[in-house]
Amino acid sequence: MLRDLGMARSVWITGSLVLLGMMLGCSRKYYHDKADKEVYGIVQQVEQDVFGRTNTFNIDTPFSNRDPQSVVPLEIVEGRLEGEELQLGIEQALRTAVENSRRYQNEKERVYLTALTLTGERFEFSPQFFAGMVPTYTRNASGEQSAQINPQVGVTQMLKSGAGLGVTLVSDFLRFYTGDPRRSAISTLSVNLVQPLLRGAGKSVAAENLTQAERNLIYAIRTFAQFQREFNVDIVLNYFRLLQQKDTVRNQYASYLSRVASTKRFKARSGDREAAVDVGQALQAELTDKNRYVNAVANYLNSLDQFKIDLGIPLGTKLHLDDRELSLLDQNGLIPIHLDPVRGYRITVENQLEILNSIDRMEDRQRQVNVAADALKADLNIFADATWQSEGPTDYTQFDLDEIRVSTGIELDLPINRLRQRNNYRASLVTFEVSIRDLSLALDESRNRVERGLRSLVQFEKNYDIERNAVELAEERVSSSELLLQAGRAIVRDLVDSQDQLV
Repeated sequence: MLRDLGMARSVWITGSLVLLGMMLGCSRKYYHDKADKEVYGIVQQVEQDVFGRTNTFNIDTPFSNRDPQSVVPLEIVEGRLEGEELQLGIEQALRTAVENSRRYQNEKERVYLTALTLTGERFEFSPQFFAGMVPTYTRNASGEQSAQINPQVGVTQMLKSGAGLGVTLVSDFLRFYTGDPRRSAISTLSVNLVQPLLRGAGKSVAAENLTQAERNLIYAIRTFAQFQREFNVDIVLNYFRLLQQKDTVRNQYASYLSRVASTKRFKARSGDREAAVDVGQALQAELTDKNRYVNAVANYLNSLDQFKIDLGIPLGTKLHLDDRELSLLDQNGLIPIHLDPVRGYRITVENQLEILNSIDRMEDRQRQVNVAADALKADLNIFADATWQSEGPTDYTQFDLDEIRVSTGIELDLPINRLRQRNNYRASLVTFEVSIRDLSLALDESRNRVERGLRSLVQFEKNYDIERNAVELAEERVSSSELLLQAGRAIVRDLVDSQDQLV
């Protein structure tokens, strides 16, 4: 009796320690790293399949390896007050934006979460192992004591055919410590299989959630790639707009200094009535240009702060932009683009990633119509169970086929009540037609963008040539107005107008 009692306690203690070790053995970091490894591998594989190449992908930030409880709001508040001095060219600006931009990080995390969802759908079709035990102790009114241990292990597997397979091993150890000395050990091994033949049968229906999750990740990666292109273009355009505003500040300042010089010259002239009028006009023009200069500086600084926000760097950063980029742009001039609108539209359909997503989403709606139609069918399932049970000491290496109990059957549920399924099916047809309209709208908008873009290129090219000629003409007008004014053959208003045109 003591030996049996010791064996029962040993089993109970060993099982409890194993279970406790499994609960405590996997830390948060383990799950964090495990998820990252699986997600990053999936993303890189899909990138390789979609684009034929892959890039390093991760969503780590300076806070990723820290305990969330250690990050306090005050740290963020103080961090945004910090700043350094940065000299940025276009390439440095792009790298800074990729590393720090909040928009860019959000888009990466959206891809990550989509891939994380896919891991869950794949897990549904992988073996699901489970193990546990329920040790209990009982003492009844007569003083009889007993201990019971119910360990259970098993595995379930969902198949893409729609079938469900399960294998379970249950042992029931019961030991009485007082009263009638008895010992009971019952082991049960069971195998269960259920296979639908009508509703829910086949990969196209049973694995629909997995299929959609895989396609959603493709869409997310395409969308992120399209975002990267547009993000880079936005950063470059904003960079040049800042250089343009900076150049405007210089122009306004140069014009203001020119007005100051003109006012001084007029004041130095004789004090006749006509000269006094000239001085007043020149002084008014000087004040107007000073006001324009002050406004230009304010607009530039406001835009510079917004650019810092777009880059994701603190506003306290002293940011210097490389003026040589504007000079290089001016030296290179315009690059002519000759493209037929129809050819441009076809190129867009073949390469614009959001258009490809719209086409594939219409195919999703087609597939989901079939899934909704499948739900209208009757339930016809075949099932099979095999159970082997033994009492007393069990030798799992030797099975007696006579002790195995097998049962099979067919389960039929006629489609008498399918109102919800009917509504879902009809709704799927409506949704499919919506997807057709969405695709046609996306194509029309894409073609419209191409044609408007081509017209804008022609317009900008002509405007560029006109503005270059206008600058040369304005410079000549300023020079001639100054000479004519000195010769008394022009008035101050002529000089002011020519200077305004030059700016």
